[in-house]
Amino acid sequence: MKKLFLAASITSLMLTACGTYDETVEQNNQQVAEKKDQHKVTRKDGVTYVDGHLFVNKKVGLPSEYAPGENVKARMQLDRMIQESRQDDVNLVFRSGFRSYETQQQLYSSYVAKDGQAAADKYSAKPGHSEHQSGLAFDVGSANASDDFKTSFVKTPEGQWVKDHAHTYGFIIRYPEGKEAITGYQYEPWHLRYVGKDLAQTIHNEETTLEEYFEFGQ
Repeated sequence: MKKLFLAASITSLMLTACGTYDETVEQNNQQVAEKKDQHKVTRKDGVTYVDGHLFVNKKVGLPSEYAPGENVKARMQLDRMIQESRQDDVNLVFRSGFRSYETQQQLYSSYVAKDGQAAADKYSAKPGHSEHQSGLAFDVGSANASDDFKTSFVKTPEGQWVKDHAHTYGFIIRYPEGKEAITGYQYEPWHLRYVGKDLAQTIHNEETTLEEYFEFGQ
């Protein structure tokens, strides 16, 4: 009986040990998977990139001397988007693209003088923190311009078309409705940021922001 009890005890210990080992391995594998899912943040010449995508927001800035002009690929996709919107009888137009640090400084100062800093900070970026300086952001509008640069733009045929189709051209609505506390800016259905088709599709599907997707800059 003692031998049988001893054998059963050893077997029980082995099973317990195996179970602990399996749990440890599973936990380690999960930790490795989580590390693989982490986004890579790099900085070059003062410019921040996350997974290779230029990143700028209220907390992450660009050097004052950074002035790449409009990104050629992004502008080509924007022009294609505007042209193809005509097929759906939509009068989408280009309103604004690249802005230098100096230009943004002038704009921001004028908005502060007009509305006060607290109000201006809700709709305008401080110099060095504007996506327009990256050359990857564009503002679009309607041909009649009655709802341009207003949240009511989304109710126009052009605004609805942009909301439904911009991601297929590699653009996201950078400052979505309901995400003001995350982006730091009011809802801007006219402000598009080029990120490429794959990422744009993902962000569109998840109804998220760059800050949330990259888990960075919040």
